[in-house]
Amino acid sequence: MNSGVGNLGANDLIVPGAQFAAACLGQLPQRTDFIDLLGVTYVHSKTSDGGDLYLTRYGVSFWEHLLPENWFTREWFLANRERLVGTSVVYRVPTKPVRGTVLDLVVKWSRVGEAVPLDTMTINQFINAEFNSPFEEFALLMELRAGRTGPPDIRLRTQKPLAIYVPPERLQLWQTGRSETKIAAKLARHPGVELDILRQYVLLYGWIKGADITEAASLWQIEPEERKIFFDRTMSLVVHELELKGYRVVDMKPQHIIVRMRPDGSLLRDRNGELVYAVVDYELLERTPEHEQTVRSQHRQHYLRHMARRFEVSSAKPLPSHLKAVNILGVDYVYGHAESTGGRLWVVGRDPDLFNYFLPERWRRTPKETLSSSNQVFFTRTKDNINLVWRVSRVGDTPWLAGASGRAREIVNHGYNSPFEEFALALEMGRAGMRTIYPRAIYMTGHKADSRQIADHRRYDMLREVVTPDGQPVLSEDREYITIWGYWNGPDELLAAHDGQFYRGISAEQAYLEQIIPMEALAEILDRAQHRLALCGFEDLRLKSDHLLISIDPAKRLVLDTLSKPEFRLCNFELVRRIEKG
Repeated sequence: MNSGVGNLGANDLIVPGAQFAAACLGQLPQRTDFIDLLGVTYVHSKTSDGGDLYLTRYGVSFWEHLLPENWFTREWFLANRERLVGTSVVYRVPTKPVRGTVLDLVVKWSRVGEAVPLDTMTINQFINAEFNSPFEEFALLMELRAGRTGPPDIRLRTQKPLAIYVPPERLQLWQTGRSETKIAAKLARHPGVELDILRQYVLLYGWIKGADITEAASLWQIEPEERKIFFDRTMSLVVHELELKGYRVVDMKPQHIIVRMRPDGSLLRDRNGELVYAVVDYELLERTPEHEQTVRSQHRQHYLRHMARRFEVSSAKPLPSHLKAVNILGVDYVYGHAESTGGRLWVVGRDPDLFNYFLPERWRRTPKETLSSSNQVFFTRTKDNINLVWRVSRVGDTPWLAGASGRAREIVNHGYNSPFEEFALALEMGRAGMRTIYPRAIYMTGHKADSRQIADHRRYDMLREVVTPDGQPVLSEDREYITIWGYWNGPDELLAAHDGQFYRGISAEQAYLEQIIPMEALAEILDRAQHRLALCGFEDLRLKSDHLLISIDPAKRLVLDTLSKPEFRLCNFELVRRIEKG
């Protein structure tokens, strides 16, 4: 018996993550967990060969078929695979019989990170086209299948995304077929990214019965001119309906459109006479710019509402199984793995709904602006339209002492704070009355920083006994750490009530250079900051004018405090410490 899980007429059942997890109980092997990635809930398990299998709601019922030993063993795969037409590595493969049933799979190797081989016209239209990552591809396809946008009577049929299989092996760069120059640039721009590039990702889809429109035209044996008219008419319909639903496929080809033929040779149509078709191949599926803006706006509103109440979420609220509530140095975090890079992520607060906003794939590939000439500090707008500032932590380095005046010895003796100390200090200072920027998340890269030399081991020793829920040190000497901060444009509470660009933050130093404030005002801001810090019980061992942000309102006026002085807030916590009483 053959099972077709991608039939053109099959209806989707959209099940929320919690219900999906409950529905799976009793249907899965032992040692599985549930993971939410980019809005899609997966059942994750380790395979017998040491790889990873991520099952979607469509794949759960066929989990035994999808185990690699039932379709990916060398002898079976070579003997039964059928290479499908296209530039990507994609095959049709039947599984071994499981309980008397064979499942037809479409097996496709992800090309994330490779150059997109587009024709000249398409390159001119989509110069920045990139292959989707496996999890992006499945997330976009799930959105498309849900059909929640655009005209409700237009239904776009697709293959069913069943699972993502990640073999245990890691490749050498020369084996990947990717540009070493491009990979090097990504490594420099995005810490941890090489784990994406060195691992293979195999996407498993259900086979759809039918023929693509080039095969249909060949069966009809129609003349070239009539064939071109047929292709253009069908392609125009598909592209039009995709756009109405808010999506497009950058490299749409006739081979991507599957139709069903009747016994008399005519094409299957629905009761309204509309052509029944399905779209396949989603590695260049994307939202239209208009829909992308709508989605980003919706995500941003959701983010702002939840961020304003991140500490108010009841601790009794059950967390998804892939996330854990932890407290480090007095700060509550939601902790979990960054599956795309093998890294770790701590998101400030108690709200699990905020976790996905800070996964590295949401911000590491977005355009960034350098904010410091000496440190790795960057501003970016994430894929969810969230403004963030991220900074590579210098914990373990020896502070650079140029311009440190007579406090050099104190600075060296103190050393750079760890990311967890910075966040604890920022929140404690805020409660004490010192305005600061908002700490959002801490990301630990998945790759080992082999070339990094640790000069100061004290912070690592101090946190040696503090471990993650899976037993790993929270501060590891062979990893890089990135602190993620809110980009200052207004208080969280104000933005949650009414989104907008209330303020523009600018360092006091830059305000002086742009002649927004005179030298006298700059000196006064530094003096007031020192005094305010001391009143709150803290000091910055090397307070500089670029450690302080002042605010400018939409009318380009300085935002003033209750004493009619420029309002300021601290944005650097590397060398902040509490003042010892006594």
